[in-house]
Amino acid sequence: MAAKTAPLTATQIKTAKATDKEITLTDGGGLILLVKLNGVKTWQLRYYKPSTDKRTTWTLGNYPNLSLANARERRDTAKALLAVGIDPQHHKRQQEEAEEVRKGHTFQTVAASWYEMKKSQNLAANTIKDIWRSLEKYVFPDLGDRPITELTARMFVLTLEPIKARGNLETLKRVLQRINEVMDYAANSGLIEVNTAANVRKAFPTPVKKHMPTIRPEQLPELMQALSIASIERQTRLLIEWQLLTVTRPAEAAEARWEEINLTDSTWTIPAGRMKMRRDHIIPLSRQALAVLEEMKSISAHREYVFPSFKEPKRPMSSQSANAALRRMGYQGVLVSHGLRAIFSTAANEEGFEPDVIETALAHVDSNEVRRAYNRSNYIEKRVILMGWWGDFVEAAATGSTLAGSTRGIRAAS
Repeated sequence: MAAKTAPLTATQIKTAKATDKEITLTDGGGLILLVKLNGVKTWQLRYYKPSTDKRTTWTLGNYPNLSLANARERRDTAKALLAVGIDPQHHKRQQEEAEEVRKGHTFQTVAASWYEMKKSQNLAANTIKDIWRSLEKYVFPDLGDRPITELTARMFVLTLEPIKARGNLETLKRVLQRINEVMDYAANSGLIEVNTAANVRKAFPTPVKKHMPTIRPEQLPELMQALSIASIERQTRLLIEWQLLTVTRPAEAAEARWEEINLTDSTWTIPAGRMKMRRDHIIPLSRQALAVLEEMKSISAHREYVFPSFKEPKRPMSSQSANAALRRMGYQGVLVSHGLRAIFSTAANEEGFEPDVIETALAHVDSNEVRRAYNRSNYIEKRVILMGWWGDFVEAAATGSTLAGSTRGIRAAS
């Protein structure tokens, strides 16, 4: 019968010294203390590897940083793993690797990977920039350095509460949508088991969709009169007229480039990358729109953008320039630059132009997916007529009258 090993005592360990060679003190169960000539005392565990049944030695740590009690605890944990056929050293390495992965995959690093994928989805440049900017502003300061495996629904709620407190529910909705996409990406990549942000939206009120402030077509003469006498830069006035005449969105109008203009065909082609509908948008230019370009030639024909920034001419004017001007003209809460499109839509529909032609002019995407797949017409010939009529409508408004009530739209639609 093998002799039973007496457990070590704290005094034995503390006073143990190696004089002429290393000594080994045994605690039992494979746990030993190696005392070196330089005075270093190292805990080791000897055991048989489950896979090969060969004896091996595992260094646990040095005394006194690793106490006798802690060394025994590690030995007992290792024996429990060995009892079910698990190599404790291999198990420890797996845990360390998992921890490295956990620390390396923070919300920000995962969001960066997701963002690279997002950029390949043919989104508008402004949308791409806004996505990252919103995460940098609202999410990364609180959660960017957090391992994605640690993120809870409550953490997301606390991070988004300040946006709710300011009443920016549309912003909150967009940020939460982007958080969800990042977390879905993490789950689909195997970094987390579930998306813990999936139901966070239920903790916040749903924003009520508000229509952009706009005016009726018969109020356009008043607007044109106010625009003609407003104390604003000539270039800003021309940008508002350009947006009105081309019925484009604020950013699309402000970022118009000379290379996109075809004066021979009297068209402006906005590339897909800048369009919400993700395909090129050709706009027939009316006589009045071409007149705006003629005025801008002396200002910017030698530059990239038709409407360059005052401070940084290599960049376009801000898409908010028109809004700022409208506010100064007394239209705050009454009309925003995006609402200029609604004036056109109302006037053209009331005039009798075909709804499909009007919607195409506005670069709207058909909500019916099947119909959208089959109807790829750009109605260019009909839109030449429509935009010509609209140019005349705006020109008439500038003289104090409107063209409402004619039959040109009805004839063009027939």
